[in-house]
Amino acid sequence: MNPIYERARAAVTVRPARSGDVEAARAIRNHAIEHSTALWTQTPQSLVEAEAWLAVHLERGSAFVAEVEGEVAGFAVYGPWRELDGYRHTVEDSVYVRDGRHGLGIGSALLGALVTAAREAGHHVVIAGIEAENVSSMRLHERFGFQCVGVIPEVGTKFGRWLDLTLMRLALS
Repeated sequence: MNPIYERARAAVTVRPARSGDVEAARAIRNHAIEHSTALWTQTPQSLVEAEAWLAVHLERGSAFVAEVEGEVAGFAVYGPWRELDGYRHTVEDSVYVRDGRHGLGIGSALLGALVTAAREAGHHVVIAGIEAENVSSMRLHERFGFQCVGVIPEVGTKFGRWLDLTLMRLALS
């Protein structure tokens, strides 16, 4: 393994998110909105929206940040997959890494913490909905045991093109 990768990976600290992390998470999220197909919207998140969004996750205990050298380098959350009570034991994950920090083990550290927290909270399944061309995210999820359970063609649009959604599933219990 690359020694630089090992040093960077060892320097990743994952902790529960705090309200003070809102601007860092919002910046990472807005970068993904503006430059990728990871989030299927073209509308950046306002500070008020980000505060409300993070508050829900903080109350649930389902938000984590990764720090590298004292900087928030990524965040991860899980939330209800669907709102009906029959789905209450299934959650959906989201993992985002700050631009320029990919490939350093940050996503793995975050997803590992998220899966552990979801399992400890008593959830049964974690779903990942990933844009079908996002191979790195699919590989990350596969390393944690997620399996592809289907691809739904052309269910979203962004940057003037149709997007396919890959659904991945991890059983926790």
